[in-house]
Amino acid sequence: MKLLFVYPRFERHADSHPELRTFVPMNEYLGSPSLGIATMAAITPSDWELEFRDDRVCDAARPTDADLVALSFFTPAATRGLELADYFREAGHTVVAGGIFPTALPDVVQPHVSSVVVGEGESSWPQLLTDFAAGALRPRYTCTENVDLATLPPPNTRLYFDAELEGWRPDDYPLQLSRGCSLACHACILPRSMGNSLRAFPIHHVISQLHAMEAAGKRACLTEDTSWLPGAGRRILEALLDYLIDRGAGATVSYIGTSFPMIRTTPAPLLRKARAAGIDMYYLVTGFDPISMKAWTGEHPRALERATEAVQMAFDAGIEPYASFLYGNDQDNEGTVDRVLEFCDRTGIRKAEFAVATPYPGTPKWLQLEREDRILTRDWRRYNDANPTFYPLKLSPDQVVEGYLRLWREFYAPRRAAVSAMTDYDRIIQF
Repeated sequence: MKLLFVYPRFERHADSHPELRTFVPMNEYLGSPSLGIATMAAITPSDWELEFRDDRVCDAARPTDADLVALSFFTPAATRGLELADYFREAGHTVVAGGIFPTALPDVVQPHVSSVVVGEGESSWPQLLTDFAAGALRPRYTCTENVDLATLPPPNTRLYFDAELEGWRPDDYPLQLSRGCSLACHACILPRSMGNSLRAFPIHHVISQLHAMEAAGKRACLTEDTSWLPGAGRRILEALLDYLIDRGAGATVSYIGTSFPMIRTTPAPLLRKARAAGIDMYYLVTGFDPISMKAWTGEHPRALERATEAVQMAFDAGIEPYASFLYGNDQDNEGTVDRVLEFCDRTGIRKAEFAVATPYPGTPKWLQLEREDRILTRDWRRYNDANPTFYPLKLSPDQVVEGYLRLWREFYAPRRAAVSAMTDYDRIIQF
């Protein structure tokens, strides 16, 4: 039998706001698909023929001889994902869907597919395939307990590498160190979708992922800022860093995710170890943690001071921060844009991206806004961090768009020449 995996496209920032292409002096970076499909492919029995279509690169809505079509998507891609599900069902195929959006809103997805996978797919996927082959597919498969990560093979990223086209060849792919999180950030679904405790993969699993990327000429990106948390996260991160240092890997890892609190609470020797392992850039996420949620309000000077100290700690460790700033949260006001721009100038941040605060379905923030009747739209295409999707307390939706565009425009205006020369830094931004 044949199985077709489909990764639906989504509207990018510059699709929503084409003027960004004139503001930002860098090439657009498409990035790799998420690991969900590669993970399911790795546990699919070998007697299945596999095909992968990345709808971002080539329209996936075309005929196939696949017996089963499987889609994986997050919220910005949900509109397109449901369109593709309808297309393949109308063509006579059995369609199943999983991923973050189907996990958060399975009842929204269910009318478009034959079956929905909720939660970690590894607990359901083998049974789903068995049931399909027997003509007994159930409408929903739900993970009821955490998957034992020690039992899993590495993701089949070869499926992605083989589908790359000329002109679209990502140079880095996510390297997964763990799943789950013990934190309760208002804008994150991770504790609900992957469990409220952090579980680390065995180091041999992580190294196997890394070797697969290197064999294809790819670098790894460490997107999980939870890796800095004391306990299992930090242990697996240190084990990977030690491995990279011992073998003299150089710049195998393109960047590592972090936040202001993570930088401030990480021991200086571990920050230096990351640099010694070849990591020269942080993906510094803001807008979710207690420091950055207060720093730009003008009312919490100590938070602003802590944010400044964190940036300096990054530079002191030899790791440049590429900062991602959210705008349009409830605490933001008309002065937030000026304060963010002044902070970037004062701390020496050379590269940044800007996003509109977005309440993703299933997160605590989404549930709060639903209760308060402040959701502006359920057009999932607009949930791409570039459009207002709820009514903030201190700004209008129009003010959010104006401030978001002004951040991009005024941050890069004095930096255009310098950033244009950073050809080695054109590897994260997805405007």
